[in-house]
Amino acid sequence: MALRKILGGVVALGAIGVGAFVFLTAPERLPAAEWAAAGEPDLANGERIFNAGGCVSCHAAPGAPDDQRLVLAGGLALKSPFGTFHAPNISPDETAGIGAWTLAEFGDAMRRGTGRDGEHLYPSFPYASYARMTVKDVADLYGYLKTLPKSANVAPDHDLPFPFNIRLALGGWKFLYLNEAPRVELANADDVVRHGQYLVEGPGHCGECHTPRDMLGGLRTGQWLAGGPNPEGEGRIPNITPAEGGFGSWSAGDIVNYLETGFTPDFDSVGGSMVSVQKNMARLPKEDREAIAAYLKAIPAR
Repeated sequence: MALRKILGGVVALGAIGVGAFVFLTAPERLPAAEWAAAGEPDLANGERIFNAGGCVSCHAAPGAPDDQRLVLAGGLALKSPFGTFHAPNISPDETAGIGAWTLAEFGDAMRRGTGRDGEHLYPSFPYASYARMTVKDVADLYGYLKTLPKSANVAPDHDLPFPFNIRLALGGWKFLYLNEAPRVELANADDVVRHGQYLVEGPGHCGECHTPRDMLGGLRTGQWLAGGPNPEGEGRIPNITPAEGGFGSWSAGDIVNYLETGFTPDFDSVGGSMVSVQKNMARLPKEDREAIAAYLKAIPAR
């Protein structure tokens, strides 16, 4: 009888613990008033944020020619240690894409990783970086996306083994890794560096590739932008801190030129997945590339 009571107590405590976990890590939505106050979208700024975020790199159809780059049909396979993720259709198609989404639903996905139906989204969509974006930039991006061509393509579902196909656990991941704090603290940074910090740590989500990850897939922020294994399993992503082996020997002007032209100071050219990123960066205003370079020269060398 005593053993039954003990086991019953353990089960009850377990149930309470699970219930508390589910409650504390439930998908979060931002107050609707935040999105209602965003006003009419600035489409020019929305296009700028679109390029800073490199939306084309993941959401255009794999192998799409340049004249189809703005058809965000999805389908790109993103391999990882947890399984294969497929980028969704984010064109303004009302059925296959996000055409029927409200700004609030889009904003909650961007800044909180919460899907339209209230589900946790997988962090293969880099909302852990987008959480740092302003409401205005998210609203302007949403407005710009609505102007792009529609696609009826239905992207494949993610291909994930158990237990990674259990979205409930993502609440714990968010509890550990989702926040709006700066990735690095920069004392006495000027406005240019602060702007670069916003672009790199927020919409540009550079750390998602250039920072090593722990066993749970969270960024090791103590090694911010220090490079590491390619999350897709091929080669390494380079160190882009101002260290030897990184951008230590590059001037800010060298970085600006690289982002604009794709050529390094040694006249080598951009390669791999960075090709698409560089093309997106080349479409930004020069002052944005200058701010990114200033930030990358100001962060701690790793």
